[in-house]
Amino acid sequence: MAQWPYNTAAWRKLRAAKLAVAPTCEPCAARGQIAQADTVDHMTPIASGGAPFPTLDRLMSMCARCHNEKTAANDRTHSKPFARRIKGFDANGNPVDPGDDWHGGGGQDHQRSRGRGPMGEVGRYLVSGDLADDDNGPGFA
Repeated sequence: MAQWPYNTAAWRKLRAAKLAVAPTCEPCAARGQIAQADTVDHMTPIASGGAPFPTLDRLMSMCARCHNEKTAANDRTHSKPFARRIKGFDANGNPVDPGDDWHGGGGQDHQRSRGRGPMGEVGRYLVSGDLADDDNGPGFA
């Protein structure tokens, strides 16, 4: 973390502000877990054109494990072509990565056709919250 912008007073203040607003790991929280955040991540890496000092909503509080997984999978020049930015699934079995095609928002090109989830429809859950029967059978929305 010794290189610009991380060695500046402006970054230290921005980092402290983000951790004050969101002190727990955001990816862990999306998976229903609680972990103390100790890292602040640029949602759009600086190397990919992201702002070095973005607004707080363009930063993500993360634990070291989630940050290391995200960086290794996506932020390096030798990134893994099939890796999600943020690993894991929520209680309904849907990916927690907001950039996943499941959420209809510009996921990775290798995944299903743009904006379509596993059942071919944008943002539809595989399993409904109450597991009620409907036209598609039990437990399907």
